[in-house]
This record gives sequence, C-alpha cells and structure tokens, in this order.
Amino acid sequence: MHTQQKKWTLQDGWKHLTNTSNFVSFEEKENLVFVFGNRFQLADPLRFDEIRTFYPNSHIIIASTAGEIVEESVIDDSIVITAVYFEHTDFEVVTAHIEVGEDSYEVGKKMALSWNHEELKQVFILSDGQLVNGSELVKGLNEYLPEKVVVTGGLAGDGPRFEKTLVGYNAAPNSGNIVGVGFYGDKLTIGYGSIGGWDPFGPERIITKSKENVLYELDGKSALQLYKRYLGEKAAGLPGTALLYPLSIRITNKDKPLVRTILSIDEETQSMTFAGDVPEGASARLMKANFDKLIDGAYNAANASIVSFNDIQPELAILISCVGRKLLLGPRIDEEVESVAEAIGHTTCITGFYSYGEIAPFSGALNCELHNQTMTITLLSEL
Repeated sequence: MHTQQKKWTLQDGWKHLTNTSNFVSFEEKENLVFVFGNRFQLADPLRFDEIRTFYPNSHIIIASTAGEIVEESVIDDSIVITAVYFEHTDFEVVTAHIEVGEDSYEVGKKMALSWNHEELKQVFILSDGQLVNGSELVKGLNEYLPEKVVVTGGLAGDGPRFEKTLVGYNAAPNSGNIVGVGFYGDKLTIGYGSIGGWDPFGPERIITKSKENVLYELDGKSALQLYKRYLGEKAAGLPGTALLYPLSIRITNKDKPLVRTILSIDEETQSMTFAGDVPEGASARLMKANFDKLIDGAYNAANASIVSFNDIQPELAILISCVGRKLLLGPRIDEEVESVAEAIGHTTCITGFYSYGEIAPFSGALNCELHNQTMTITLLSEL
C-alpha cells in the first residue's frame, strides 16, 4: 500500500502534504482517493475537475465535513485528498441515492447485496448525513452482509449548520448520496475502534413517544422542552447547542448504551430528529462532556483498533469523530488526533473528518452500529 496526500485552502490552493518518489506515476495508477472537505468548497465543480486531473484513472469518493483531519491536525474550510494505491487488495465501489422519506433500511439491504460476498473482508461507508436514517442504513447492511464482514465509516457533515451534506463518487458531490467501498483479499489487515468519553447525568427516562429517529416524549413529557430547560439561554442556538447534551439510549438493560446526536428540531410538532433511531420503550439519559475523558476516549479507541496488527505499523488511519466533540473541545481539538497518533504510531498516514454520525462495531464485536459523539478509527494495512 502507498499513500499520497494533498490539501487545498483558499490561501494556498493545492499543496502536497506527503512525498513520494514519483508523483506522476503514482497519480496515473488506479488509486482509491478519499476526499474530505468543507461543503461550500466541495460544491464548486472546479475543485472536482482539479481532483480528477490529479487522478485521472482513480476511484474518487467524497464527503463534506464539520472539519477535516489530516496528519495530526484538525483544519476547517479546506479540502484534504488521501490517495491510496493497493498492491495486493481489490476493491469495489457501490453507490446509492436516497430521497426524503425513503427507506434507509432498504437502501442498506440493496447495497449489501450488490457486493460479491466471496472473499469480501471489509466495507467502508460514507453516507449523506441529513436525509439518511443511519440506524436503519446500518441495520440493512448488517442483515444482508456476511457476519465476518466488518463495516465502518460515517455520515457526512456540514459544520454546525445542519443544512445540507454532500457525498459523491467520481463526480461533484450532492445530497442524498451513499458510497460504499468493499475490500477483498487476505493481504489486507484491518482494525477498528469506537469510544466516546461522555458522562451521563440526571435521571434515566423512558422514551414514551417516538417514530424511528424522531423523538417526541420522555416520561410522557416533551423531550424538546426538557432539552430547552437544560440548555437555558443556549436553547436559542438549537439544534447545534444540543450537541452539548447528547442522549444515551439502551434498548434493554443488557445492551451497551448508544449515543444519539440531534440533527434538527420541529417547534410545531415539538419533536427532535436524531442521527439514529430512538425507539419507544428504550431508556434514555442525558450526557455531558468531560474534556479529559473525551481525549482519553480517542486514545482508547486507537488502542482498540491496533490490537489486530500485532506490533506491525498500520499504513492508513481513517478517523471519523463527531462534530459535537469538536465544538466542545474547541482549541483543544488537536489533542484527540494527537492522542490517536501517539497510540498507533506517528508514521501512519492519517486522514478523516468530523461527522454527523460514526459507523463501527463495538470493540470485540462484528455487527456495526451507528454511533454519535465518538472517535471512530479504521486502520488499513497490506501485509
């Protein structure tokens, strides 16, 4: 495996971030190219034309972000390219498009059945972050992919705006798109980890009225009004300020808690729409941030992801962390990326973005889940 990175900013245009022995020959290969960037920059068709000129024979997958991760830093209003050339691994790209109200589960099922399951080892998903119900998408993937296939990835972001997210494959990105990459072969080693670091507070409540990912009532009372009470004067900034207080849910007492982030609110129906399902009857509890625990969570996620590598240095790390973590950590945001690099090794090529939802199994499990407010890491290396 070989990697190459470039970065675009309004001030400097395109700039190489890593060196290779021969840029031209690398760029002419059939690479898998990850492009993560600010929504407004990606919406300019000129940017895609430039990327296609750089990599005329490659598979280009694109997602808008709430911040870009590159090397050991977090940046904004940029575009980051990470091109990957696999020497021993085959991959296949599958795409889907969803409109408002369409069934995310059926889309996940259709995508899962599109890959050749023989020798399929891992699937990496980039999905629209506004129109897709991430829980249902993940459910469809889980039920129709072989159990041995690990699924990781995330939902595109749009800063703290929650207006529109973009995903694309070999074309300028648009809303409603989902792109999945299936990896094949025995030479590929993968690792993954996903950990939060939030503290629950207040009483545990029962979700008494909801529909899929739309929450109406907790303990028979308006969930929106409950959030407003906790937010106080910050309620004027909803839905963005609700990222300060994500919701932890448990379907049964035996389940591990899943964290849910708010995407939008509706004053007329007094409802809150989350990035994943909030089923009736589940237990729910508000959460708040502990800065040091968030950074420790990123470090622990990295340690979980590297277990399968047996002291071999990973070649590529794709970090997908939640926009809520970025807003809370503020000027300390680089620390969570630096903590990952410390755990996995400083020579690993690091890319990624801040998202509206993260996709990965719990550590030690195979079935993927939709997470919010976590640092989720996917490691890839060819042996």
